[in-house]
Amino acid sequence: MEKSEILERAKKYIADEKDVRFRKEVEDLLAKADDKEALAELEDRFYQTLEFGTGGLRGVMGGGTNRMNTLEINLATQGLANYVLKAFPQKAKDGTLSAVVAYDSRKNSDVFAEATALILAANGIKAYLFTGLRPTPELSFAIRELKAQTGVVVTASHNPPQYNGYKAYWDNGAQVIEPHDVGIIKEVNAVKEVKTISKEEAIKSGKLVLIDKEIDEKFWAMCKAQLFRPELIKEKASSVKIVYTPLHGTGAMHVEKVLGDLGLKVITVPEQREPDGAFPTVEKPNPEEAPALKLAVALGEKEKADCVMATDPDADRFGTAFPGKDGKFVLVSGNQMGALLCEYVLLSRKELGKLPANGAAIRSIVTSPFTDYICKKYGVKMHECLTGFKWIAAVEDEFEKSNTETYVYGLEESYGYKVEKEVMDKDGVSAAAMCAEMTLYWASKGKSILEHLDDMYKEFGFFEDRAISQNFPGSAGKEVMAGIMTKLRTEGLKTLGGKKVLCIKDIGNSVSYDPANPGAKTEIKLPKSNVLQFVLEGGTIVSARPSGTEPKIKFYINARTDSANGLDKAKAESAKVCDAITADIKDLLSKA
Repeated sequence: MEKSEILERAKKYIADEKDVRFRKEVEDLLAKADDKEALAELEDRFYQTLEFGTGGLRGVMGGGTNRMNTLEINLATQGLANYVLKAFPQKAKDGTLSAVVAYDSRKNSDVFAEATALILAANGIKAYLFTGLRPTPELSFAIRELKAQTGVVVTASHNPPQYNGYKAYWDNGAQVIEPHDVGIIKEVNAVKEVKTISKEEAIKSGKLVLIDKEIDEKFWAMCKAQLFRPELIKEKASSVKIVYTPLHGTGAMHVEKVLGDLGLKVITVPEQREPDGAFPTVEKPNPEEAPALKLAVALGEKEKADCVMATDPDADRFGTAFPGKDGKFVLVSGNQMGALLCEYVLLSRKELGKLPANGAAIRSIVTSPFTDYICKKYGVKMHECLTGFKWIAAVEDEFEKSNTETYVYGLEESYGYKVEKEVMDKDGVSAAAMCAEMTLYWASKGKSILEHLDDMYKEFGFFEDRAISQNFPGSAGKEVMAGIMTKLRTEGLKTLGGKKVLCIKDIGNSVSYDPANPGAKTEIKLPKSNVLQFVLEGGTIVSARPSGTEPKIKFYINARTDSANGLDKAKAESAKVCDAITADIKDLLSKA
């Protein structure tokens, strides 16, 4: 980008930004614009404008159009308000539009959330604003409970502390998808003026309503209502000890309450219990990564706990670890917990006569097919969708509208699970409650969770899943990632890890084909997305996908090995396949 264009964008931002903190950052950089490093920083802040991705807006906080700040929040909210007013004309005319706003523990989350609520109120949309931080799944629940037309949660989920984000929801309680996301961004780009009013005026006019326990209590009741065996919990709860960490986020209030009401003993990691947007004890508050669970695992081993649980800052993701025979805790992956919960939900429904004849489950395309085998056993149809829980919600929404299938479970490999219908997003709180009951259930059968997981591998085959990712920050990084995907799309891959590629699924172009006969293509009926999948001989699936919320490209390996000749042998064969594929992917990335 030319220096003149960078400076022009920076000056416009300074003129528009009302928040002194963010404005001063850019002013200070402009004063040093002749310095090479300062100019490079300005370019990174202004080479693009944040757009709605798989999780709405998300970025590093700071001054600039490519940063999360008050101006970007204000523009996004005015654009959202303009779109909602057009999407619901009768309600707009009647003055009955409403929205729900929530926020997590990150820096500026409360400031961004209040600004959002006041802009919505100024546009005639009643804004229900939580009085304190609340998890994402409760925001989704509240939209449906309050019959609102839209909602916003200010969060960057599991990202490092310098990030924040803004997730927009629709009246079904799910994150916005097409056409709404495209429509909102068009309105955002067309914003000329942002309307707002004072908090006092908004409350006095009834356009700002503060909410808390009236939604909390219904949310807690809903989480507990999903459980299958309250009598077992009542009888055995005192025999199970759970160590839990909210990773400085929103989860403690809800997980402690729901599990405590069930009579379960919950020991929360003291260093990580209080909300803190600096996340001082972890590099990233991500329960997918072992370092984030280090303190919880150490406490679990000290307390001889039966389970370690973790939720990310907005409590939609749920991570776990369980003790092995030696007392050392083993981390359970998102795919493994997804399969464990799936089997427990379906088994319980069948045992209790609650499994619908038209039951259906949903998983993302990069999630292990482990659950497909479980669903087949119980006569439940598995549906695939794009990555991101908003797509799982979209498929469930189709079930509700058509009344042809009954939702029973949804999951994605990135530690997201949904055991209920009332929330249209992944829910770490209800997952924690279900996991606790599942742990009790298998304990009552004389099995640990890890022992039962091995039993599942013996029955369904051994599944090994790996994820390889590489960061490509900045404008140059975006081009590099695009180049990788273009090369894979045009040149294809004949082999991976010594295995022949039998089929290439190009989700971006909605086709699948055999690379040996690329002219014969079959249509893929999924929304277009920049994802490529390579199906190898033996059934292993490798997926390539640039992240929609972070500057990185991800590769997913999903391998299955039949365990008829023994589980240890199956594990060794899977490791060999995955090692070879990993080496090829790393070689490909090193040449990018």
